[in-house]
Amino acid sequence: MILVSKLMRLASTGSAVVLWGAAMLASSPRAGMPQASPAGRIDFETAVRPILAKNCLECHDQQKRKGGLSLASYGDLLDGGKDGSIVRPGNGAGSLLIRRLLGQVDEQMPKDADPLAAAQIAVVQRWIDEGARLTPSAAPAPPPWEAPLELAPPAVPAVSPPGWTSPIDRLAAAYFQDHGVVAPPPVSDAQFARRVYLDVWGLLPPPDALAAFVADTSPAKREALVARLLADNDLYADHWMSFWNDLLRNEDGYSYFSEQNGRKSITTWLRGALRSNLPYDRFVRDLLDPPADGGPEGFLIGVNWRGETSAAVTPWMQASQNTAQVFLGINLKCNSCHNSFISQWKLKDAYGLAAYFSPTPSLQLYRCDVAQNQFAEPAFLYPQLARAPASASLADRRAAAAATFTDPRNGRLARTLVNRLWQRLLGRGLVLNVDEMDGRPWSPELLDWLAADFVDHGYDVKHLIATILGSRPYQLPAVSRPVDAPAVGFVFTGPELRRLSAEQFADAIGEITGEWSLLAGGGGDGKGTASDSPTSGTYVREYRASSTQLTRALGRPIRDQVTSVRATDFTTLQALELVNGELLTRWLMRGARRMTGQLPPEPRSRFTGTTGGRYASARAFDADVSGAATLWLVVADTGSNAPERVLPEFVDAEFVGSDGTTVPLAALTPVDGSGLRAGGPVRSGRVAVKNGSRLIYNIAGRGLTRFRGNFGLENDRAEIGSTLNPSVRFFVFDAEPNMQRLLPPASGTPLPAPPPVTTIRAVVDRIFHAALGRAPSPQERGAAEAAIADPTRPAVPSADAVADLLWAVLMTPEFQLIF
Repeated sequence: MILVSKLMRLASTGSAVVLWGAAMLASSPRAGMPQASPAGRIDFETAVRPILAKNCLECHDQQKRKGGLSLASYGDLLDGGKDGSIVRPGNGAGSLLIRRLLGQVDEQMPKDADPLAAAQIAVVQRWIDEGARLTPSAAPAPPPWEAPLELAPPAVPAVSPPGWTSPIDRLAAAYFQDHGVVAPPPVSDAQFARRVYLDVWGLLPPPDALAAFVADTSPAKREALVARLLADNDLYADHWMSFWNDLLRNEDGYSYFSEQNGRKSITTWLRGALRSNLPYDRFVRDLLDPPADGGPEGFLIGVNWRGETSAAVTPWMQASQNTAQVFLGINLKCNSCHNSFISQWKLKDAYGLAAYFSPTPSLQLYRCDVAQNQFAEPAFLYPQLARAPASASLADRRAAAAATFTDPRNGRLARTLVNRLWQRLLGRGLVLNVDEMDGRPWSPELLDWLAADFVDHGYDVKHLIATILGSRPYQLPAVSRPVDAPAVGFVFTGPELRRLSAEQFADAIGEITGEWSLLAGGGGDGKGTASDSPTSGTYVREYRASSTQLTRALGRPIRDQVTSVRATDFTTLQALELVNGELLTRWLMRGARRMTGQLPPEPRSRFTGTTGGRYASARAFDADVSGAATLWLVVADTGSNAPERVLPEFVDAEFVGSDGTTVPLAALTPVDGSGLRAGGPVRSGRVAVKNGSRLIYNIAGRGLTRFRGNFGLENDRAEIGSTLNPSVRFFVFDAEPNMQRLLPPASGTPLPAPPPVTTIRAVVDRIFHAALGRAPSPQERGAAEAAIADPTRPAVPSADAVADLLWAVLMTPEFQLIF
C-alpha cells in the first residue's frame, strides 16, 4: 500500500508512465484494492497494442517519434506528441487518433499505406470509449492535460534542502525529489557571472568586473549582480530588443509594401518601453490599442509583403494570428483558413479575433478562400473574458481587445510570457512549445507560481527575470540535450546548454577588439523611406545594424514571421561563414589592427545622402569641396528589394568656383568611368550611374569650392512604390574610400573603447580574459605567443596572426556556448 500511495502521489505530476504504473499496481490483487469487473471490456495488450504495433511503429516507435509521437507503449500513447494528446478517454470519436485513422483530418494514417480495416478502427475506438484502460479491470485513464485559464497560486513546500530557499527553489526541490533527481551544486561564480551578463546585457563580463565579482566574499553577491545589471536600462534594452523584435516582427532593415499597408517600425516605442520597464499588461495594451502619438501601430499592420493574396494574409488576420500566438500561446494559423484539425479552434474563432482589428466590425468568413456567406463580429477566444466594444469604431474595438487580453482573469497572458522567458534563460520552456500553451508543463506548480508572482508584482518583467536568475534551477550546471531527444517524457535536471545568439557573437567581437558593427542606413520615417540621421555611420550594438549573411547564418531571422525560438542547429551555411566567410575574416582583420593600435584612420565623406523607399524623390545636396584635388563619387545600395533594377543619377549637379563660376558635372570626364551606366552620362543635365559605383574626378587647380545639385533615382515612380523599395546612399570623398567601410564613425562606440595592446603577452591576455573569462593555461600561452609574433619584429604582435588567434578562440565551444 505504501508503494501504491507513492505512485499515486507521483501520478499527480501527470506522467503517463507513472499513471500506467499506478494503474497496474492498483489493479493487482496483491495491492489490496477493490477489483473492477472487466465486463467484456477491450484489453489493451491483447487487442489494441498488436494493431498499433503492426501498422504504426514504422514511424512512431520510441526512436523515430514522427511528430514527437510514439505508440510503442501505453504511456507513450497517453503522452501524445507535439500536437498534444491523441487519446481522449471516454471519447473515441473526438480523439485525434481515431480521426487520423478514419481520414477525417489530413493526413489519413497509416501514411502511404492502406487504411486500417473498419473492424480494427472499431476496436481501438471502443477501447477509448471504455476509458482507454491499461487492463479491462484498471481505472480509466486520466483525461488529457487542459491548461487552466485563471491563475491559482499553488502551495509552496515548507521544507527544502539547505540553500533552496526561494519559492522557486522549494518547488524545484520537491519536483526533483518526486523524479529521483539528485541536483548537483550550482555553477562557479565565474560561470554564473558570464551567464547573467549575457542574459541581461547580451555582453561578456568585462575582465576587471569579473575578477572583482569572483573575489567578492559577500553571500548575497549573486543577487546583487543581477540587480546591478538590470538597473542599467540602456544595456538591458539594447540586449532584449532582439528578443522582442523577433517576437513582434519588428525589423528596421526590411520593408514590404502593398497598395494600402506596409511594415512600420516600432523601434522607438519598443526601446522606450524596455528602458522604462513598462508593465507587461500596459505593454500589451499599447500594442493592441496603440496611442495615436508615437504608438506601436506597426505591430498590428504586420508584414504584408505579398499584398492581400488571400483572406488569411490581410493585416487584421495577421493581427489575429500574431496576438493569439505571441500573448496567449495559441496557434490560429490553420484555422485562419479552416477549422483546425489538431485543436479546438475553429474558423470563426480566428475571424472573431480579427474583427477587433479589421476596417469594418463584420468580417465574411472564407474557408480556404471560398466565401461562406457567414459573418463574424468581434469575439474573444474565451467568451467568459470578452468585453463588448463601446461602439463599432475601430478605436473602440481595439480598446476592447486590449482590455480583454489584459483582463486579470486571463492567466494565459502571464503564463505565456513566463514560459517564453524561462525558455530564453534556461534553454527549454516549462511547456515545451512556447507557442502552444495547451501542452502540459513539466511542473505546472512552478509555472503557476511564477505567473502569479509576476501578476502580484504588477507585471514587472525585470522582477520576473530577477526571480528566475536568482533561483537555484537557473544556477545549476548546463546539460546537453541529445539531438534526437523525445518531445515527451522530459525530466528537468538543469538549464540546457545554449549557444551565443548572432547579436551576442557580433557584440563580443566589438567588446574584445573595439571594432563594432556599423550603422550604414538612416532611420525610418514611418513610410518605409530612408532618411538621413545624425547617427548614420556610427558604431552600434548588433541589433541596430542590418542583418548580414554572417548573422543570418548564426540564426538572426529576417522577421517576416513571428520568431519565438531561433533555430540553433549547426548548418552548412553557418560553417562556411565561420570558417571561410569574407565578412568575419574582414571583421577580425580590422579588429586585430584596432586592438593592437595598427588601424590607420579612414577618410571621412564630405557629403552623405540617402534616397529611397516607397516615396523616393530627388534630393538636393551642397558639399564643401574646397582644397580637394580629387573627388570620389560613390553610390552604394543599402537594402533595396532589387538592387540591380535601381537606377541612381545626379541631376543638375555642378561645381562652383571661388569666383562664382560653375562647371556642370556632366561636362567633366571621370578618371575612371566604369561606374557610368550604359547609354552615356549626359541626358538633360543628368549623370546616370550604376547602383554600386565609384566615379573619380580630378578637380585640382580649378579653384572649385562647392559641389551642389540633386541626387535621386531615374526609376518610374510606380515601380519604386510597388516593388523596388530602394535604399541608396550617395557619398562624396576627397580621398580614396574604403569601399567596405564607407561611413567611419565620427566618434564613440557602444562601450568605451579598450586601450590598444601593443605587446605579445598583453594581446594574449586580452583575448583570453575578454573572450573566455580566464587566463590562458601555460600551454595555451606558449602556443598563442609564438603564433602571433611578427617574424621580422619578434617583440611586436603581427596583426594578421592576431586575427588568426582571435578566430581560433572564437571558434571554441568554450566561447560559443553558455555553460
